[in-house]
Amino acid sequence: MKPLSFSVRRVAAPAAMLLAAGVLVGIGQPAAQATATPVTVTVNARAGLATMPATGLGVNDAIWDQELGTTAVSDLLKSAGVQMRRYPGGSYSDIYHWETHTAPGGYVAPNTGFDTFMAGVRRTGAQPMIVANYGTGTAAEAAGWVRYANVTKGYGVKYWTIGNENYGNGHYGANWEADNHADKSPAQYASEVIAYADAMKAVDPTIKVGAVLTIPANWPDAVVADGDAGSWNKVVLAAAGSKIDFVDVHWYPGGGSAAEAVGKTEHIVDALYLLRQQIAQYAGANSSRIGISLTELNVGVGQNTQPGALFLADAYAGLLEGGVFSVQWWNVHNGIGNVSTVAGQTDYGDFGMLSSGTCTADNSTCEPALNTPFAPYHGLSMLGKFARTGDQFIRAATDQPLVTAHAVRRSNGDLAVLLVNKDPDNAYPVTIDYAGFSPAGAAPTVHTYTNGAASIATAQSGTATSQTLAPYSLTVVQTKAARVVTGLPTAPGQPTASGVTDQAATVSWPAARAGAHPIAKYEVYRHNGAVSEQWGETPGTSFTVGNLRPGSRYTVNVLARDTAGNVSWASPPLTITTGSPAQSTCSVRFGYVTDWASGYVANLDITNTGTYAIDGWTLTFDWPTGWQQMNGGWNANWSQTGRTVKVTNLDTNGRLAPGGSVSAGFVGGYSGPNITPGAFTLNGTVCTAL
Repeated sequence: MKPLSFSVRRVAAPAAMLLAAGVLVGIGQPAAQATATPVTVTVNARAGLATMPATGLGVNDAIWDQELGTTAVSDLLKSAGVQMRRYPGGSYSDIYHWETHTAPGGYVAPNTGFDTFMAGVRRTGAQPMIVANYGTGTAAEAAGWVRYANVTKGYGVKYWTIGNENYGNGHYGANWEADNHADKSPAQYASEVIAYADAMKAVDPTIKVGAVLTIPANWPDAVVADGDAGSWNKVVLAAAGSKIDFVDVHWYPGGGSAAEAVGKTEHIVDALYLLRQQIAQYAGANSSRIGISLTELNVGVGQNTQPGALFLADAYAGLLEGGVFSVQWWNVHNGIGNVSTVAGQTDYGDFGMLSSGTCTADNSTCEPALNTPFAPYHGLSMLGKFARTGDQFIRAATDQPLVTAHAVRRSNGDLAVLLVNKDPDNAYPVTIDYAGFSPAGAAPTVHTYTNGAASIATAQSGTATSQTLAPYSLTVVQTKAARVVTGLPTAPGQPTASGVTDQAATVSWPAARAGAHPIAKYEVYRHNGAVSEQWGETPGTSFTVGNLRPGSRYTVNVLARDTAGNVSWASPPLTITTGSPAQSTCSVRFGYVTDWASGYVANLDITNTGTYAIDGWTLTFDWPTGWQQMNGGWNANWSQTGRTVKVTNLDTNGRLAPGGSVSAGFVGGYSGPNITPGAFTLNGTVCTAL
């Protein structure tokens, strides 16, 4: 969350400053480069993820940035591959009135009006995203903006969000977002979203309207305020889910060190999983149509230096392969903050992607010349070289925690791999193993961005299977296919799941279209890291799998194989979560009592649903992630080893007669997405989870 800025060029947003305060510590000059243990990278073209959208690579523009509409900035953003630009700028969106181009209480720079912004968007070759004023505006004002943009001017602005971080209006205590409504609850926001959507779509029914949510495991996710029927996300989705086309979230994950900050990308998969669970649970029928945008993102340490570039590339790739349709960096310009040394480079504490050319209050330190790209700009440029519209993200993984990998398959059959070395001191030789893809023998095109570099280096070097990663670097390896096969079947359509139980599920999919040869069969694969495990094959368009683990998550793809043995691209992915047994001799109810967005109090109600008494009991369950923990409990003996929690009876509650129950509670903590355990075992028996 980054709020209002009041200087001519910028104000380093107070909330963003809070995120950075105390964490911009000097790391010192890296040691002389060393070569570490070789790393194996696995790239699996059979394990398909999301498709790269035409809006994926985004940035924020702010009306207090006098460079917003300049050709220099638009051209720099175009060179980086920017596909979407957001306006009018964070928390300013809730005080900005488009018709008068004013923001009472804030600063509006010259030449930052809507038409100027749109001229810059068009010069960049991007699409706009507009934030309608919820805090101090009206539905009629927003509808007027749609009319001016799409009817009067014919701009064809498709994406409109209602407000910005409106949960920061004081309802949960913290108050940085303007909100003139007497009722600041999520129910009031949802009611207004409905009114805004109706008024705006009455002008142009083709637009997409988004509502503001919180990203899981970030405040105030899961917090329930007095008088509310649930958390912000639950209330908004339940009331307005049928009226919106997408949800909009922000993510400033922080971190007390550069290493911790760049490691926060580990949370992405589970955060998106939980967000989609919330949408599916609360937004009503056909909720799968609701998209996700992440329109503010920045790193906790090293905003202008290599941690910023590494985090940006890793986070954008992870979010896009997870199906987010636009990821947007905060900000194009922001201004100097707390100056420090990070990884041997001067970091200005500037949340902007380009230098504002500003100085500290005492003029002791000044940024580089105006519009000089900072490291995150080059990180975004690397993304532009890595993933193109229409590419399919595919699974990639490594055996080294400090090296992460992402990969895409291009429409012509070529493949690109993004490698992120988060080790500031060591170079890593890597071997890239491919599944479902055979690289050409010629040297690949390799783009690299290293710590402190002023630009990206490009060369044909190494091989498709062997590269060396410099310390603290980004590398994109663009590899051609050894053989281009034509006449392949098309990929099967989006799979769906039905009949999901604790141990089985049926996967169905729209048929592929045959290419040069008839389709012989479909093959169903489960992702296991970057390895595909075949569940089975069928000539039809559905497949039932058994022997699954209760309370577990599975991601699968379907591929078509023709009579000549040619294999299609992978279908879009499907994630299935199994439940618990419908019938068991025990049941467990896991209930949250209160949650403060980093910890909670929960109760476990254990019931003997069998016909025999239980004399002495042991309940076990596993946390789905490594950042969840049990911090002590009551009415039982509690312990945790690794991810496994063990709960045993006291002397006073060890006997459970048929139908008898016992209740025990604990304090839980989490530093990442908090996923509820899905399976509970009592004395070796998997219980029904209620």
